[in-house]
Amino acid sequence: MERHPGAGPDDGPGQPGTDTGEGAGAGDGTGEVGAPEGGPETGGPSADGGRTGLAIAGALLLACGGLVGYGLLDTEERPKPRAVPTAEVTYEVTGEGPVEIAYLARSESGTATVVRDAELPWRTTVRVPLGQEPSVAITLGEKGGRAVCTLAVRGEHVQLATASGGYGRATCAGTLPPAAN
Repeated sequence: MERHPGAGPDDGPGQPGTDTGEGAGAGDGTGEVGAPEGGPETGGPSADGGRTGLAIAGALLLACGGLVGYGLLDTEERPKPRAVPTAEVTYEVTGEGPVEIAYLARSESGTATVVRDAELPWRTTVRVPLGQEPSVAITLGEKGGRAVCTLAVRGEHVQLATASGGYGRATCAGTLPPAAN
């Protein structure tokens, strides 16, 4: 039996000069102590971890690119909403005094367009959907006056009304044929 310097006959595990089989290099006969296990030199987990991350990132990038490409190439024609047939309507207000004018024009909400303190004479031509009732209403101010409204559909006179005095009111209305289905 060979003796190491400083080793006594009763030296046991964990004592200087004994090989306990623990730690790096233990039992491999190299006697190297402190070499990292599973590092890049040995092809351990840290070398494969980088490749796996790159593979996942590449797959995600391809999936995102495919979705974007599908969105750009999806050229399926969607039907456009049908244009609503309309008729040309002319509203006109003449006279004197401060006047508020409310009239129907083409609008999705069906609300009237209001012009406050309109200067007379006032005239506008709009398109009104078939089936709607074109109308123009006038209201004079506190000081009164006299104002006349007229309504023409497709260039043909339909109605005339007169407002007079303080807060005088008048309305001109007509009918349009219903829209054909």
